[in-house]
Amino acid sequence: MPLDQTAIATLEAVSTATITTVLLKKGLRNVWLRGARPIRTGQPRLVGPAFTLRFVPAREDLATPESWGNPISTRAAVEAMPEGAIAVIDAMGVTDAGVFGDILCARMAKRNVKAMVTDGVVRDLAGVLSTRLPIWCAGVAAPSSVTGLTFINWGEPIGCGGVAVFPDDVIVADDDGAVLIPQALLGHVLDAAPEQERMEAWIMEEVARGEKLPGLYPMNEATKARYAASKQK
Repeated sequence: MPLDQTAIATLEAVSTATITTVLLKKGLRNVWLRGARPIRTGQPRLVGPAFTLRFVPAREDLATPESWGNPISTRAAVEAMPEGAIAVIDAMGVTDAGVFGDILCARMAKRNVKAMVTDGVVRDLAGVLSTRLPIWCAGVAAPSSVTGLTFINWGEPIGCGGVAVFPDDVIVADDDGAVLIPQALLGHVLDAAPEQERMEAWIMEEVARGEKLPGLYPMNEATKARYAASKQK
């Protein structure tokens, strides 16, 4: 199923917490990208296809300032990012070398890249924030990427935050972090997640009315019948 504007609008109305529950029911437990936290409060929930970038540990003959001018570089990767994509960067959880700084983030924003998600950190915080590019990351560090990382390539399967991410997997990011939806399960999530949200909203109403949790969450048969009846009203 393509990630069209209708699908994006549906997922923008569904929390990442709900998506993890829907995928858990399908047997997928490892879809939340560890370490990728919103860099600022109030970022909107965003949905987009993953554009993957991969780093490996720094090697002194490869990770140099001169490498930034190579055909395979973070600079070239930024120019390859399509509009509307979410850049997902495998930094192996390294937190003492910033993967991207203000200039690269400014260029991503100019190219209408939707967001950046990484298990690493950024640098040039004030400048990065000024670009208004939505970012989910593990923090901030002053040193550049080459002090701790070697950039390898883009458009490959990666591991980010302990999650296997393939190009064009669907990323949803909000205040709870970033979650991956495998392409093969996009249709299922689009069908199941809105109903999960409706059900949990109804449960919250029941809790507000004073209902006890046993039999309500999870629902027993009697509660399921009351919920089904509520949808007919």
